[in-house]
Amino acid sequence: MAPKFDPTATIVLHVRVVGGEAPGGATLAPRVGPLGLNAKKLGDDIAATTKAYKGLKVTVRITVQNRQPQLEIVPSASTLVIKALKEPPRDRKKEKNIKHSGNLNLDDIIDIARVMRPRSMAKELKGTVKEILGTAFSVGCTVDGMNARDMQRAIDAEEVEIPAQ
Repeated sequence: MAPKFDPTATIVLHVRVVGGEAPGGATLAPRVGPLGLNAKKLGDDIAATTKAYKGLKVTVRITVQNRQPQLEIVPSASTLVIKALKEPPRDRKKEKNIKHSGNLNLDDIIDIARVMRPRSMAKELKGTVKEILGTAFSVGCTVDGMNARDMQRAIDAEEVEIPAQ
């Protein structure tokens, strides 16, 4: 027999959703039902919380304690890069295989690196910036009119200055 559920315990769930949309009840209900939460109400709360990331996939951390959920957005590097491109939201059901061919400033990349810094494995901010440049290359955008790989090489050759913090 399974142990009895402790309502005072803190439980953390991670859900990957499309920003601004409520996740399907079939995906959320089996996870939050045993915790005593209403899946429909939680889905509406997730949709309201992720409005800033409309049309982009984002991870939401749900922390449940005493049957009270707290929602926290944990955006990935690709989500932040695509959001920084300031592209209009698209209908993901109609448009597939989208190429993001915009241009970002190095300052935008450094700001994204500062957000991602706690989750990065790099020793310095310079390494985190190079990780974000790799993501920008994968997404398909350029940085200051240069290819993202060329910008990484320029950082390695110390032609481009990256702040310490």
